[in-house]
Amino acid sequence: MKRDLTTGSIGKTIAYFSVPYLLSYLLQTLYGMADLFIIGQFCGVEDTTAVSIGSQVMHMLTVMIVGLAMGSTVMIARFVGGKKEKEMRLAVGNTVTLFAGVSIVLLFVLLLLVHPIVSVMSTPDEAVSGTVAYLTICFIGVPAIVAYNIISSIFRGMGDSKSPMYYIAIACGCNILLDLLFIGKLSMGAAGAALGTTIAQAISVVISLVMIWKRKMIGDITKTDFQPQKEMMKNIFKVGFPVSMQDGFVQISFLIITVFANQRGLNDAAAVGVVEKLIGILFLIPSTMLSTVSALAAQNIGAGRHDRAKQILRYALGIAVGFGVAASLAMQVLAEPAVGLFVDDQTVRILGGQYMRSYVWDCVFAGMHFCYSGYFCAYGRSNLSFLHNAISILFARIPLAYFASVYFTDSLFPMGCAAPIGSVLSVIVCVIALRWMLRAKK
Repeated sequence: MKRDLTTGSIGKTIAYFSVPYLLSYLLQTLYGMADLFIIGQFCGVEDTTAVSIGSQVMHMLTVMIVGLAMGSTVMIARFVGGKKEKEMRLAVGNTVTLFAGVSIVLLFVLLLLVHPIVSVMSTPDEAVSGTVAYLTICFIGVPAIVAYNIISSIFRGMGDSKSPMYYIAIACGCNILLDLLFIGKLSMGAAGAALGTTIAQAISVVISLVMIWKRKMIGDITKTDFQPQKEMMKNIFKVGFPVSMQDGFVQISFLIITVFANQRGLNDAAAVGVVEKLIGILFLIPSTMLSTVSALAAQNIGAGRHDRAKQILRYALGIAVGFGVAASLAMQVLAEPAVGLFVDDQTVRILGGQYMRSYVWDCVFAGMHFCYSGYFCAYGRSNLSFLHNAISILFARIPLAYFASVYFTDSLFPMGCAAPIGSVLSVIVCVIALRWMLRAKK
């Protein structure tokens, strides 16, 4: 079902598209947390550790797949905005063909790399077998994970953010029920968690495909639309590949900073781990703005409405900054109680509060560069998004986090400053890049 996002109130259009997207992100977060919560109720530390490590790897993989799929969202949105039905169907068909090949390659490559990945993650000996089992089952389910994210990217490019929300809700519900069966009833441990996740994702994909076929939601797509077109696939990769690499780079930087925290001791590691979970929840709105701007701006660019695309960027910036400031101010008061939701230890609460009070300001500045990234992607310039993130990570986030971890051993507050400082650098690069783009267009 296509929706025209090139007319009407910009505020209402953003709300219509972004709220279901936000709920999808929230459900996906709960989806990942359900495995850890349920296995913690029925199994020992080794299984919980296995799921925790395995889910980190799968999260990184999923984020990169979603980034690659951004190319499809942007191309489809442009054709929908430009009322180019033939090109839109070709983009959909080529997306399916391209990612079917990607999923098959990933399936075999990842299965060959299971043991090296477990080794690189420095998995404790007691959790190795569970982590191997978890990742092996999840890697077998990679085609289902790719299929879900591609279906979602197609619908969002068509202006429909509600359907993906329904499909992830189905997957989330199935995952919880299957976890209770495999982990609780059948005592399958980490393997049961992976099996529940994989089957739930497959169920969601099957239901979504049935709904698409019955309701003819994509239109009269034909076999010829699935035949690979070099130029179409090139354009999809041109947008999606830099985003995918950027997201993978960001996840690696998070892992490196986690290593710095681990080297400071158990309490610091626990505090950083809890705050990362909380920040992940707070970042749902900035992440939603990135995807909203990319889809909405792309439709308007396709329709030749470049001024409206800039207005969408301004609205999104206002929303992201407003939320970021409110969240940051709130956490100056609520940092310790928020950390206390996850851990009882008073020392960890204090350390987590220190880290949160500085780190949380990243919601303001990351929200800004997320909006700019969405705008760049809409114009097919996702290389600019990759550039500012790479500069931020290499010249601010990682070196500053390392410096703070070594020279400020009594507090985590300085270490938490690395993220917002890095995002400020990103915003500066984004503003310079935007001005360059506008001058180039003139």
